[in-house]
Amino acid sequence: MGLALLAAVGTAADIPLIQTIGLLSHQFGPLAVHAFETGPGGVEALLWLAERVTGWGRVYVVDALCWLDDDPVVRAWLLRRACDGDLLNGYFAGKVATVTRLHEELGALDHDHEMVDHIGRLLHVMSGCRGMGRTLALYPHAGTVLEAHARHAGSLRPTIARYFTLAVLTQHLATESPEAVGCTAAQQETLRATYGDILDREEWTRTARAGIAADDRRMRWLADYRAPQLRLRAFPDREPGTGEQPRRGS
Repeated sequence: MGLALLAAVGTAADIPLIQTIGLLSHQFGPLAVHAFETGPGGVEALLWLAERVTGWGRVYVVDALCWLDDDPVVRAWLLRRACDGDLLNGYFAGKVATVTRLHEELGALDHDHEMVDHIGRLLHVMSGCRGMGRTLALYPHAGTVLEAHARHAGSLRPTIARYFTLAVLTQHLATESPEAVGCTAAQQETLRATYGDILDREEWTRTARAGIAADDRRMRWLADYRAPQLRLRAFPDREPGTGEQPRRGS
């Protein structure tokens, strides 16, 4: 009730209080977002909250920010930080790619490694969000964005998170139809080969094996479910196991 009153009649002085309540985003996220959408200082407050919430709370905030994409600060944030890799990102990943006109921003990838990583997370989520949001199959620029990401991913230093993203995208390209991936058959084969070559580089292979040795959950899941099919150097040949898929970004 108090938050509803603040949303209706609050002033700029109430923003810190609404932000604090909004951190309990699963319960109070929608009303806090509404307060910031309609009150003074709302853009800055929404971005502050977006940096600090996860799960459903992030869905509410990012959805609101997508309506404010004409603001250059909001647009820059959406292009680089909206998707944190959680499964629920599937509700907004395609929307983010669409409203930011991501395919028009690919020239920045030469010097913007943060954006390369974020595009990888967006593509990863869109590859498996059927029933939640816009998938790669429904995204008209999927082939263009995948090609740009593949060209630039290999220039980054390997990390476990980057290896995981590229491996999941490679699996999607290797097992789905061109229509499901959102590109032509020729693009699909070239992309699969490009990602596979990056993953089989010596330094990337060492990074993945270090993750296996550290019992990283993402690497365990790749070893059980994806690597046997992809025949990546980092993993021994073995039959797929059984168990739970890790949450994206976990």
